Amino acid sequence: MSHAPRDDWRPTATQAALQKRARILADLRAFFHARGVMEVEVPMLSAAAAPDVHLRSLSTWVHRPGVGAQRRWLPTSPEYPLKRLLCAGYGDVYALGKVFRDGDESRRHQPEFTLLEWYRLGFDLQAMMDETAALLQAILGPQPVLRLRYDELFARFAGIESAYTAEAGVFRRALTAAGKEIAGVDPEDTLLWRQLVLTEIIEPQLAAHGVVFVWGWPREEAALAALSPEGYALRFEVYVAGMELANGYEELREATAYAQRFAQWNRTRRRLGRPEMPVDARLLEALQANGGLPACSGVALGVDRLVMAALGVEDIEAVVAFPVARA
Repeated sequence: MSHAPRDDWRPTATQAALQKRARILADLRAFFHARGVMEVEVPMLSAAAAPDVHLRSLSTWVHRPGVGAQRRWLPTSPEYPLKRLLCAGYGDVYALGKVFRDGDESRRHQPEFTLLEWYRLGFDLQAMMDETAALLQAILGPQPVLRLRYDELFARFAGIESAYTAEAGVFRRALTAAGKEIAGVDPEDTLLWRQLVLTEIIEPQLAAHGVVFVWGWPREEAALAALSPEGYALRFEVYVAGMELANGYEELREATAYAQRFAQWNRTRRRLGRPEMPVDARLLEALQANGGLPACSGVALGVDRLVMAALGVEDIEAVVAFPVARA
């Protein structure tokens, strides 16, 4: 019979860290209460899952009297039920709670983590960046804020002009010049080479610049963001101390566009040999019934990482009581 290590029952975060975390959770709620944004709870068990190619969902079985066993999926984010509330006319809403993503475990990732997600009616991307900056200032104190469009980011920190249209070789050469040897990547996979420049060259430099907003992402990385007239995604990411903290969209609105993107993601999953995910039919019905999503923007922010930034720590286990290894 095997036994856990003698101290394996202990929390990995100090009491002081958990007290700070509790204050931050209270401050987040106070921030939205002052702005009239309603907190809501969303289901932890859903008939649908996120088909996004980059996500791996966890599932379980629910045995319902008179119905039988049904597979249910744990949320990777509260996005879909929040958008159903928007379609139902409930106004500005947010959710603050646990979400789950399989296969994510590192110094900055846990399979179970806390996410804040909120939606603001009538906000465009710039207004949503303003509010996100205000929230971060409220939690972290005064911080320098830098905003760069995606192509400006690559020009400034990697010396690459026209990041939207540059070919794979441009990104490969930048990595080589920076002393980054990358093996096992298709030499013509432009999207992956561009991503590698971002993670290997650019992101480490962002730590010296406080709060950094990167907006106007390539259309191939739009997810469920709308597109600008110029063709880039109306999406931003926020970095604090060089760590990705939040992801925001000026939201895609049309029901048909959601259906098309869900179908495209599942086709990509098939091509990559990954399981297809059940699409959220109720979200599509809500969008159809409402004539689309109302004009709005939304942000998802990793709360564990926010606490890490507030405490100046590098390991997520320092800000959660019991990580998956000790759950």
